[in-house]
Amino acid sequence: MKKSVLLLSLLLVATDALAFRCGRQLVQVGDHKLDVLEKCGEPEWADQRMGVRGSRLRHPYGALEIDQYEQVVIDEWVYNFGRRKFKQFLYFENGILKDIQSLDYGH
Repeated sequence: MKKSVLLLSLLLVATDALAFRCGRQLVQVGDHKLDVLEKCGEPEWADQRMGVRGSRLRHPYGALEIDQYEQVVIDEWVYNFGRRKFKQFLYFENGILKDIQSLDYGH
């Protein structure tokens, strides 16, 4: 019983995906947002903002550390494919699809 409750709770959480289909077209991480628009049309919801991505470079012996920052354009889209399919949340950085999450059922 406990295992089935745990399994059910895991299924109700948004899950990461590497790809999904728009009709017969495959959308996958690494696609450009113009390709996604061509395959799926306009999203139901879209937002765009500027973000900062940072990294730290370290010398192997610890003598030097360099912080690097760059501005990125972040786009977030949601596609709603109807009541019988999961909504899809897409996250782009500088026009490249970086993450796909399956959400709850559409409406």
